Amino acid sequence: MMLKETQKYINCKGRLVDVSKPLIMGIMNVTPDSFFDGGKYPTSDDQERRVEDMIGEGMDILDIGAYSSRPGAKQISQEEEWSRLEPLLKRIQNKFENQLLSIDTFRSEIARRAVEDYGVSMVNDISAGSLDDQMFDTITQLQVPYIMMHMKGTPLTMQDNPQYTDMMSEIFLFFNLRIKTLRDRGLRDIIIDPGFGFGKTLDQNYELLGKLDQFKVFNLPILVGLSRKSMIYKFLDQNASEALEGTIALQVIALQKGAQIIRTHDIAAANICRKMVKKVSVF
Repeated sequence: MMLKETQKYINCKGRLVDVSKPLIMGIMNVTPDSFFDGGKYPTSDDQERRVEDMIGEGMDILDIGAYSSRPGAKQISQEEEWSRLEPLLKRIQNKFENQLLSIDTFRSEIARRAVEDYGVSMVNDISAGSLDDQMFDTITQLQVPYIMMHMKGTPLTMQDNPQYTDMMSEIFLFFNLRIKTLRDRGLRDIIIDPGFGFGKTLDQNYELLGKLDQFKVFNLPILVGLSRKSMIYKFLDQNASEALEGTIALQVIALQKGAQIIRTHDIAAANICRKMVKKVSVF
């Protein structure tokens, strides 16, 4: 049986974005407690300067999040999440109006406000709709690209001895069911994220990366978030601040195995990865 060609474009509110060539998604956490950059950019001025730097380093998509999903992170209300997000969204709308924006949230109302009021054109949901039963209805109404990530459990429980009978089969079934549900509702653009670090042991994360090319069977863009994660720094006996070289190595592997969006803290380094993999691929 011949497989269909993987989707080449996504429609971001009328702007066709080519995902056949790897894209770099920059991480902008407006949180005090994210695992790597929590509290690093505490003011709106700091955040704006960081966004400007990332654009200069070659970022394609800016992913803004205000709810830390690190293991054991404090839960916050929807109101607090929005109060963290809105000042930066206003600034970006005024100063970087052409920047492609994604909102990192599992809450449907946050997604709706960001898309309808501030020009956000992509939603990145770590729960694939499992933490808010209104998300699928909302995203279908908004008709913006939807990143669905695999997570076993919740951010509070996901690393409490995650176990699978057959990890790859379970993740494939997870995506199959959710993709079908969204397709039946009429959503056009779906991106899948295998969820490195979300309900997987260290070895399970490396198995997932080794088999990443198997996700091409869905014919959908694949996003990977490997940046400075514990699967890198625990393996290398480091901390997150020392994990840049390990991140680069795994991002190169991910690109070679078919990742089309790299979500990262380090834009310049990811841009070098992309250039080098592209150079090799022409031969």
